[in-house]
Amino acid sequence: MKAIVIDNNELRWGDVPEVTAATDEVVINVHASAVNRADLSQREGNYAPPPGASEILGLECAGVVEEVGEDVSTFSTGDRVCALLAGGGYAQRVNVPVGQVVPIPEGLDFAQAAALPEVFATAYLNIFMEANAKPGESVLVHAGASGVGTAAIQMCRVFGNPCYVTVGSDEKVRRCVELGAADGCDRHTQHFAELVAEWTSGKGIDVILDPVGGQYLTDNLRVLNTDGRLVIIGLLGGSNSQLSLAQLMMKRQRIIGSTLRARSLEAKTRVMDELRSRVWPEIEAGTVNAIVDTVLPIERADEAHNLIASNETVGKVILQVQS
Repeated sequence: MKAIVIDNNELRWGDVPEVTAATDEVVINVHASAVNRADLSQREGNYAPPPGASEILGLECAGVVEEVGEDVSTFSTGDRVCALLAGGGYAQRVNVPVGQVVPIPEGLDFAQAAALPEVFATAYLNIFMEANAKPGESVLVHAGASGVGTAAIQMCRVFGNPCYVTVGSDEKVRRCVELGAADGCDRHTQHFAELVAEWTSGKGIDVILDPVGGQYLTDNLRVLNTDGRLVIIGLLGGSNSQLSLAQLMMKRQRIIGSTLRARSLEAKTRVMDELRSRVWPEIEAGTVNAIVDTVLPIERADEAHNLIASNETVGKVILQVQS
C-alpha cells in the first residue's frame, strides 16, 4: 500500500508495508485524513508516536471498513466510519482498535468526517471530562479558530457554556462568533487578560483550554475564577513559566496537563463513546458542524502542512486519499 513517508523532512507518497487487523481491530480503507499540529511536530522529530503505534503521520481518518478482527462484532466490512488514531492516517489503509472507531454521522461526506475525531475528542475530553465544565460555566479557548477551537466553541454553545476566544485576526473573531463564541479578541492587537472582566461582567472564567502554555500561564491564572480549571494541551508559547502559588491556593485553582495520543485504549474508548452519544446527534441535527478550511489530495501533504503552519486557516485541512 501507499502512505506519506518522511524523506529528509520532505513528505513523499511512497510504498509502505501492508496492514492487517489484530483480533480487536478493524482495517479502514482511508478516503480522507486530516492535518493536526502534532503532525508537524512529529515531522520535525519532536513528537514521537507512543510505543507500538504506527510511525506514519495522521491522527484521524474517515473511510470504509475493509477487514474486521475476529473479536469485533460492532462493525462489518463496508461500514462508513471515522476513527481516532495514534498514527497511520496518511495512508491508503490503517488498522485501529475498534474502541476508537465510530460511525460517520448521517449526512457527512468523508472529508467532513475526517475533520471530527481528533479535534472533537480533544476538546470534549479536556473541557467536559478533565475540567468537568457544567452548564452555565464560562470557557476561554485560546487558538479559537483552530480545529480544536472550532469544535470547542460549538460544543460549548450546545451544552450551555458561554465561550470566549483568542485568535489571530479580527476576521477570525468574526468567524468564531458566527460559530457561537460569545466574544473574542485578536491576540495581536488586544490582550485577553484586559478583556475578560468586560466579557464576564467581572466574574472571570471558569475553564480555560490552552494550547499555548508558557507565556500565557500568569494571565490565565489571573483571569481564572475561584475554583477555576486551566487545562494545558500544548506548548506553542514555551514550556517554562512562573506562577504565584499563593494565588493558586487562595483561589483554589487547578492546573491540568493533558494529552490525548498516549492515553490508554480504555480512556480513548470512553471519549469516543461520549462523542457518539452526546455530540454525534448534534452533528446529525445540524447544530454542530465539521469545519473544513481546505481539502487537498494527500500527495500535496507538504502544502497542507504549510497551510497549518501559516496560522491562516479556520478549522481543518483535509487530505483526500485515492485508494
